[in-house]
Order: sequence, then C-alpha cells, then structure tokens
Amino acid sequence: MSSTKYIFVTGGVTSSLGKGIISASLAKLLQARGYRVTIQKLDPYLNIDPGTLNPYEHGECYVTEDGAETDLDLGHYERFLNIPTSQANNVTTGRIYQSVINKERRGDYLGKTVQIIPHITDEIKRRIKLVGQKKKFDVVITEIGGTVGDIESFPYVEAVRQLKWEFGSDCLAIHLTLVPYLSAAKELKTKPTQHSVKMLLESGVQPDILVLRTEKALTLDIKKKVALFCNVNINSVIESIDASTIYEVPLLMYKEKLDSTVLTKLNLPTNKDPELKPWKQFLYKLKNPKREVTIGLVGKYIELPDAYKSITESFIHAGAANDCKVNLVSIYSGKITEENCNEKLKDLKGILVAPGFGHRGIEGKILAVKYARENNIPFLGVCLGMQCAVVEFARNVLNLKDANSSEMDRQTSNPVIDIMEEQKNVLEKGGTMRLGAYSCKLKKDTKAFEIYNKNETVERHRHRYEFNNNYLADFEKAGMIGSGFNTETNLVEIIEIPKHKWFVGVQFHPEYKSTVINPHPLFVKFVKATISE
Repeated sequence: MSSTKYIFVTGGVTSSLGKGIISASLAKLLQARGYRVTIQKLDPYLNIDPGTLNPYEHGECYVTEDGAETDLDLGHYERFLNIPTSQANNVTTGRIYQSVINKERRGDYLGKTVQIIPHITDEIKRRIKLVGQKKKFDVVITEIGGTVGDIESFPYVEAVRQLKWEFGSDCLAIHLTLVPYLSAAKELKTKPTQHSVKMLLESGVQPDILVLRTEKALTLDIKKKVALFCNVNINSVIESIDASTIYEVPLLMYKEKLDSTVLTKLNLPTNKDPELKPWKQFLYKLKNPKREVTIGLVGKYIELPDAYKSITESFIHAGAANDCKVNLVSIYSGKITEENCNEKLKDLKGILVAPGFGHRGIEGKILAVKYARENNIPFLGVCLGMQCAVVEFARNVLNLKDANSSEMDRQTSNPVIDIMEEQKNVLEKGGTMRLGAYSCKLKKDTKAFEIYNKNETVERHRHRYEFNNNYLADFEKAGMIGSGFNTETNLVEIIEIPKHKWFVGVQFHPEYKSTVINPHPLFVKFVKATISE
C-alpha cells in the first residue's frame, strides 16, 4: 500500500452515542480483513491527560504499556484489536496547547503571532499523522471526542477539514448521530441528524458516511430521507441499533456493510472476507453460558458504570472462557460495617476489592477482605485492593492493630504499605505515579506461577504506594507470602495465602491487559475458582 488512509469519526446531537465502540468495531472488521489498523482518540478538554480527573468526571483512567494515562476508550480499542496502544493514541487539547506554547517560548515560530489557525490546527494534524507514521499502519481511525458544535471541538473539526482537502481520497469522515424514537408519536425522527450534519457542513466538513444510532430499526424511507438531506449515498447510511452487548457491534456493522463501504471509498480491495471465527466463538460462549456465578465488586465508585470499566469487561472475557456468566454485584465499601458485613457479602462466591485512591470507604474494603479470608471465599485484590489485604492481615493475623497504609494514616507506627522511595519528593499530581508496564518475576510452586504458567510476566501499574518489605518476613512466617516481585526493585507485586482456597492480591492492574481474544489469566483463574466444586 502506498500511503496510510485516515478515517475520522465525529459525533452529533448528544454525547455517549458510542463513537468509541463504532471506531473499535470498524477497526476490528478492517483488521479481520488483513489491514494493519490503529485508533486514536482526540479529547477536547484542557487537562493534559485524564490522570488527575475524578472518576465522577470522566470514568476510568486507562493506562497504556508506555505509561500514558488515557481516556477509557483506549481500553475498548485494545480489547477489540488485541494490540497495545501508546502515548500517541490519546491527545488532549491541553497537550496540544502545551506543545504550541512551549514552541512559542523556544522561538520556534520566529516571532510570528501564534493563532488557533494555523498553529493549533497544525499541531493537531501533526499528532494525527504521527500515529500512522510510527508503525506504518494501513489505516488510522481518529475518534474526536465531544459533539459537533461544541466550542472545544472546533479546532479538531477544522483540522479534519484541512486534512480532507490535503489527503483527498485517502481520507474520509464518518459522522455518528442519533435518530430518536418518540413514543407519543410512535415515530423515528431524523431532524436531529439533519441539524447535526448541517452544523458539520457549516464547519466545512461533508461526512462521507452516516452512522445512525437508533433503538428501532430504520426503514428504507428513513434512510432515503437522511441520504437526501445530508448529501450522502443511501448505501452510506448505516444503522446502528441498540445491542445486548458491545461485542455484537462488529457483527452488526458487518451486516450493514460499514467496512466494505469504507474500503470502497478509500479505494482499497474488498475481496477478502473478514476472519471473525474467534470473535463469533467468544460471542457464542458469552450468550450461551453453562452456569452462573455471583461475584462482588467492592469499591467506592460503584454507582458509576464506567469507573471500573476494564474490570467489568475482564469478567465478561473470563466468564466466556469458563463457559460461565458472571453476575457482578457492585457493593459500596463506604456502607460496609462490622454489623452488616456478613449480610452484605453472604451470597457471594468470590470477592474483588477494587483499586482507587483516598481513605473514603477504606475500612469497608478491609472488612470485605477479612470476610473473604476467614470464610475461604476466593479473593482478588487489585492495586489498593491488594494493599487492603495486606493491612487486614497485619491487623488481624500479625496483631499489629494500628497497621495501615501511610496514604491513609501518616502517623501509623506500622506502615505495612508505604510510599515508594521515588515518590517521596513528588509534589505535582499529574503523570508522576509509577505508570506503565514493568516485569514481575514469579515464584515457583505458588498460585501466581500456576496462574501464569511461566517464570516472568509484564503488567501495567498506576500507584504511589507499595508493600513495605521491612515486614515481609513477618508476613511470610504468618502465612501470607510474596509470590511475584519486580525484577529490578524487588517490589512485592503479588501476595497470596497458600492455605486459602484462592486468595491473591496484585499491585498492578491486570484488567488493562484483558482482551476478547486473550482474557487475562488472573481473571480466568479467579472465576474458575469461584465455580469449582
């Protein structure tokens, strides 16, 4: 192929229509046809990255192999494509402005007046091209956050306008919009889509393909109407009807011929059908489980569906791998007390204590750990969840009653979890944690080694605090061992209780690496432990 092709995905009418899922689904179909594809997310907010954003603002913060704190849509990209993303796959307006201002301060613009056009738009275009040039992808799909008409999104839409002119037939624009159903009138309404496309046209961008999100099937008349008013061919009006699972969307888009329409418009061959057998096998297992199991997710953001997105998706992958439906029960740790703990947790076959920061709900998490340990219930602690397991064991087995993490109590005389040495002089919050992939050596004859079935693994991190190795000998003597260690710093990465049915805590975030095709072994074995006789 002579050049990289570029696809831009914009959204209109309302947010949360599923641009990320449509982008990932299209990428999956193109990948299944043999093309090398990657996806990039452009976020219009002024934060440098989502690393300092409260989950209530933006849901989960996803972490890439190279340590970028990114939008949660990158998790969808990786789960669908089964290939890692990087720093280049997520760009924010904050990062764009920071780069331009730094260049201005260095004198790179030779004293010119720095403006939105061309300097900001040029930097956006540079970032878009960069991701395609790095690894020579055949197709780069760029999802633009927000909706058309947002003042924050204008520079991105303008950059798309310029690139469409620059790239010609090597570039196309897909616009995702809503066709609402009015129950009172019993009609689907196209006017919101017409207005959304009109707004995009006012910015100089003619969409090549329209994807219409709808809860009711679109009639041919509706497709013809949208095609007429929005200047597109009727074959380029794609229905995106509500699905029971996001993993159905690639097959729905294939049925609607989104991928073949895209390839035709980009002058690329369509003679090879997509290889979707593994994907269909996963979907079959997902929809036809042989058993069910109830697992508790104990955290402090349980009312937010996106706060633990990668964890919930990992359970979907692991459930399918075990021919099992995982009924995940979210439990707010802030309301777990000694009085109600047994009642809240008694019906669970497994307990996962979630990651997070801060002291809110921490004692409830520790109580959940204690319940799992004392009742021989399979347990998985992730990041802060692992640290809670360490604190609980120190208090109730080692009898160190004031044991704590120095994050929660700086005055504790037994900081079994303490701040990492390299974090002690860090003052800024953004991008300063231990981030990205690090290798972990696994002890033989341990649960960890059995799970991974190899001597070493690589996992992603996002934390400031770690197991205090000064206490390791006491823990191991009492029955909680370190079974995974960082190969360079000897940081305890994995703890477990060998005499327990299945009790594992990990300092890293295994959920970031679980995909449809490669479910994470920690989640697979954890679910298996919950359903074993």
